[in-house]
Order: sequence, then structure tokens, then C-alpha cells
Amino acid sequence: MIYVCVPVHDEARTAGLVLWKVRQVFTAFPREYQLLVLDDASTDGTPEVLASYAKVLPMTIVTHRERQGYARSLEELLRLALQRTDRPKRDCAITLHADFVHSPESMEDMVKHLESGADLVVAELVQQRGRVSRALGLARRWTPRLLRVAGLRDTVSGFIALRLIVLRQALRRDTTRLLETEGWCASAELVARLAPHARRLDAVPAAARYDLVQRPSRIRPWRQLLDAWRARSVIRAARTVVALVLMAVGLHAQSDTASRPDSPSLSAMAIVTPPAPVAVPFPVGERLVYGARYGPFSVGTATMQVAGIDTIRGVETVHFVFLIDGGALWYHIHQNLESWVGRHDFRSRRFLNQTEEKGKSWERKFDIYPDSGFYREAGRDTTVPTVADPLDDAAFLYWIRTVPLEIGKRYEFRRYFRPERNPVIVEVLKRERVGVAGKKWDAIVVRPRIPNGGGIFAEKADARMWLSDDSLHIMLALQSKFSFGQVTLKLKEIASPKENADSRPEHP
Repeated sequence: MIYVCVPVHDEARTAGLVLWKVRQVFTAFPREYQLLVLDDASTDGTPEVLASYAKVLPMTIVTHRERQGYARSLEELLRLALQRTDRPKRDCAITLHADFVHSPESMEDMVKHLESGADLVVAELVQQRGRVSRALGLARRWTPRLLRVAGLRDTVSGFIALRLIVLRQALRRDTTRLLETEGWCASAELVARLAPHARRLDAVPAAARYDLVQRPSRIRPWRQLLDAWRARSVIRAARTVVALVLMAVGLHAQSDTASRPDSPSLSAMAIVTPPAPVAVPFPVGERLVYGARYGPFSVGTATMQVAGIDTIRGVETVHFVFLIDGGALWYHIHQNLESWVGRHDFRSRRFLNQTEEKGKSWERKFDIYPDSGFYREAGRDTTVPTVADPLDDAAFLYWIRTVPLEIGKRYEFRRYFRPERNPVIVEVLKRERVGVAGKKWDAIVVRPRIPNGGGIFAEKADARMWLSDDSLHIMLALQSKFSFGQVTLKLKEIASPKENADSRPEHP
């Protein structure tokens, strides 16, 4: 189903023609569609026009008694489309203006892009038919430059097609409103909030049909430029929030994505599987603190800590904690990954993931039985086979520090405790000098990747880790790419006390 969302205010001259043109498009290009039209307190003959077309078109009309503006009207229509669909991965929505600036013929091309695998398609109004005032033309040219979204030239057209699953993911931030700005800025904000959730973002060229518009523009050019300047922080915050979400989710060594075949290795690298260490060498109390950055913006902190010694099912274990805490404007996320590994065999016995995001929280807990060859998730009665020497997400980040790494070698590990998500591949690229935590370090640059997974170590993320070129192999920095930009963790503080051999278990 294709939901065509059309916000309307005082468009009696063109609204009916636009709706009829939509019908013609989908008659020539047969697809199942519905028109969702919102009349935002029109004062001309728009209600009568819409009522007449509703008799002959598959159309739903929503009416506001008081004007609420373009942004709220558009968001209400998108939420209505999401409410109606029962197949959000298949169904899509198209946002369309009712003044004929958008040419409905472009919808066919946009739908074809969705059908070929895109999740979000933006019609960029790169051509212009008809004349507009010099001031309006200048504002139209400069506003997208102030409100940039990676991969797009025109962020403010307001003419987009989106798979509804992308909208559902964007709305999970659990705020009262999706759009905080208005007018052209709202169009850019919508794209900024949707784009990071889209696996593929496409742009199609379209013409702005000012020759068909039947009323003066409601845009006040200089006011619009000022609003765009002020809205830059909102657009940046929209991207920053997603950066935090994906960094937190991506801290898992394996994501819940479908399996993909392993990509070919570099011919210059030998495949080496080093032996597992027999004991955990890290002292209790070692604590590494990282600053998280998205471009020039600081978005939070992350901490890796050897928290103590514990006992799990009679086995002495080392307790690792990986914590991320970040926020921007109205958003906050807190994620806690905890791992318990055998002190003398470095095999995972327990793994805990606790996440708190915008007032919502969830928890997943796994008990892992390496001697018996299975694991069990809390709340489920079934057991699942595991690998011989299992490692969980947090444990893997420590274990890799114990592996002798040689420049030019490619290491393939099959130790993740969920077998279907192996292997984890680490390529050792080069040596480099880096400055973190107040000094210069000799570092080894490695590329970790998970062909069968996602997150920060997905194949397309092209992640890089900088490990200190010494026996400790401290993680100095971690860098990963997303569709909206690059997220980086850099070491800020380090505390490494001597191990206390008399440490008692945290929980007897």
C-alpha cells in the first residue's frame, strides 16, 4: 500500500487537480494507494473541493478546526499512515504539497527506487519552471546549504517517499513531537530524522512547477533564512541522537541482522587463528574512560572497567563492565554491558545487557555453560548450543588485547558465544602515533569486522581500533562510520592499579 500524504491549507484552486493527477499516475502505474489529506483549518472553498473528490477517490480527510501549521499536519498524516499499515517493511508513504510545486509524475520514479531496495527517496527540486521573486529564489538556494543532510543537495523540497518501517524506527525516540521546526526547516528535519534509519537513501531529480502555482508563496524569504540558521542546531541534534543510539546498540560484537556471506580477504594477508590465552591478565580496578564524539560535537562518555572478582556456579570469574552514557538536548541513553569470564580459562559464564533510553528500559541476560556446550537466555526455557571457548560482547573487547598481533596478518576468530554470528575478523593494518589521554602513544591500527553481523563492526562501517603497541594493548580509540557520519571514541583517562591477589568475590 502507498499512502500519499497531502497537507492542505487554502488550496481550493489546486487541491482537487493535484489529487486527480495522483489518480492518473497510479492508473498508468498500477499500484494500490490511499490518499490521506489533512485540511488545516482552510477558510476558502477547500473543504467543499475535498469532499467532492472523496466521493470518487480512495481518500481519507482529516480536519483541523484551528490552524496548526505544516509540520504538525504532515506529522499527523505520517502517523496515520503508520497506524493503518500492517506491513511497515513493505508499505510506504509519499509526502506531497497541494499547490502544484511538486509534480505528481515523479512519484512513479520514487516508488521504483523503493521497490529496488531504497528505504528513503528524496525528490530534489533541481529544476525550476516559472518565475519567483529574486529574494525567494535566493532563500530557496541557500536554505538547503544551511540545513545539510549527508548525500543530499536539496533537503527542503518536502517531496519524499519512505518505507514506513523507517518512520516507526524514528518514532521510537518516544517524544511528543517528531518535528520541532516549521516550513522548509520541518522538511529538512524530517529527512534528518529518517535518513539514519534508512539502509539506502536515494535522490531523484524533479522540477519545481512554479508555473502551475495559483497563489502567492507563503514563504517570507529573509525570515526563512533566519529560521534556517536557528534550526541548524535542531538538525544537528537529530543526527547526534541517532549517533548515540547506534553507538550504544553497536557496542554488541554481533547484531541481530541476517547472516551474510563472508567477504573475500585481502590477498596480502595470511589467515591466522591464534591460541586462546589460559588466564585473564587484567588487574581489578583497571578503568578506561573515553569521550564520544560525532564530528565536532561531544555526545557522551564510555567506560571500560575490570570491576572485580566474582564466583559463578563455583568458578572464579573476572567481572568486566562496559558503560556508555550520552545525551543531546532532550535525549539521553544509558547502556551497561557486563561480562563474567573464567579467571583461569577466559571463557564467558554470564553476560548482561541493560539499556535505558528516554525513560524506557530493557534487559537481556545470558548464562553460558562452556563445559556443557550451551547457553540459556533468562526468561526462556530452551538451551542453545554454543562454541567451545565462548566470549560475549564485552569480553571480546578485553580478550583481543591478549592476542599477539602482527602487522599485515588477518585473524579469524570463531569464539562469539552465538555460533551463527561467527566469525569475527581482525586485520592488522599498520603502526601509527596517536595523541590521547594527554600523551603520545605508539599504536597498532586494526580493522575489526563482522561479515555476519552489524553495528559498529559491520562490514560497511569500516571500523578502526587503535591499540597501544605494547604488552597491554589498551584500546586508545575506536572509530566507526554510519550513513550520517563518523562516530569516534577516544581515551581520556586511564587508571591501572596493581592487581590485589587477595581480592574477595563481589558476591559470595
